[in-house]
Amino acid sequence: MEDAFHGIQDWFWNEDFWLPPNVTWKDLTRDETTYIAYARDLWAVFPLAVLLFLIRLVWERVIALPIGRYFLVKESLPRPPQKCSVLEQAYKTHRRMLPSHNALQGYAKQLDWTPRQIERWWRRRRVVGKPSEMQRFRETTWRLFFYLTIFWSGVYILWDKPWIWDTKHCWYSYPRQHVTREIYWYYMIELAFYWSLVISLTIDNKRKDFTEMMVHHFATISLLGLSWCNNMVRIGTLVLIVHDAVDPILESTKTANRQTNFERTTDFLFICFTVMWFVTRLCIYPFRILKNTLFEGHLIVGMFPMYYVFNSLLCILQVLHILWFYLICRTACLYITKGQIDKDERSETEPESSSEEETDSVAKGDRVNGNNNLSNGRLKNKTH
Repeated sequence: MEDAFHGIQDWFWNEDFWLPPNVTWKDLTRDETTYIAYARDLWAVFPLAVLLFLIRLVWERVIALPIGRYFLVKESLPRPPQKCSVLEQAYKTHRRMLPSHNALQGYAKQLDWTPRQIERWWRRRRVVGKPSEMQRFRETTWRLFFYLTIFWSGVYILWDKPWIWDTKHCWYSYPRQHVTREIYWYYMIELAFYWSLVISLTIDNKRKDFTEMMVHHFATISLLGLSWCNNMVRIGTLVLIVHDAVDPILESTKTANRQTNFERTTDFLFICFTVMWFVTRLCIYPFRILKNTLFEGHLIVGMFPMYYVFNSLLCILQVLHILWFYLICRTACLYITKGQIDKDERSETEPESSSEEETDSVAKGDRVNGNNNLSNGRLKNKTH
């Protein structure tokens, strides 16, 4: 059994796959002057992730909750619909989509209800188990605080590093490159944060985008973890700082979006978010980082299988950037041309008012809050 384990370990850590030509793991031995990234360092991420999760709980209760109450963010959810086995089965059958007009008439006749009563039941059923506006506000302010902190910490840490100004320095002396103490903690905290998000996703109420977010978090964790194991830390820090630049603006937009009297602020922040996304992910990322990894790095260190893997992942990320920017621009164009978003992307996740006036308005296809045109439905397009 032990021999089989060592055989699998040797196969996985094959030097021909992970390292440049003529480089072995023995060449990556730490000494007093050079700290090399080792895979075993990643164990430190897990206690850090738990610590960040606990800090988040304290933040939400001690800081975010009083702020939310000051701005009158809703804490309550609409009351759940009355129990009805017929409609519950229909809800599962139609996958939450409101049935057709004929189906509504059929259910109304079967239950001796009006179609309006069934529509109201359907809307209330959709928000069962969803977080309140206050809970969303608390989560958003925590991410805003973290992203602001980690982004400006990254700027401070990388400001005097040569590879942020000349990306060729990412590959000089690779893979035997010294990892400073501040770079170590920068990387570990970033990784721990995404693990803490995984923890929160499994503990919190299951959201509509649970699967997508879980895939996103594990993809980010994998990319960061593999880059650490291969000591591609310098290029990894550049990818982190470029992606972190847009996150504080996005979370600021979400936070302002929780208040209907902050429409202009939300609109301004959304414009800043769009511009920052374009600059960082469609200009700096492809023309600085991808250009370096695709056309410059291999001239310095040579080609090896893991180098192809990382370039493939980085190129896929750029394709996603383009697709997401298209969705962002489409949302902005809808607002500019029509003054509103035809479909509210958050309609199945936002708590709805239970008042009769709002119910009638929504049933007729009107917006409950006509001043919140741009902010509704445009913040789904976010990733790392």
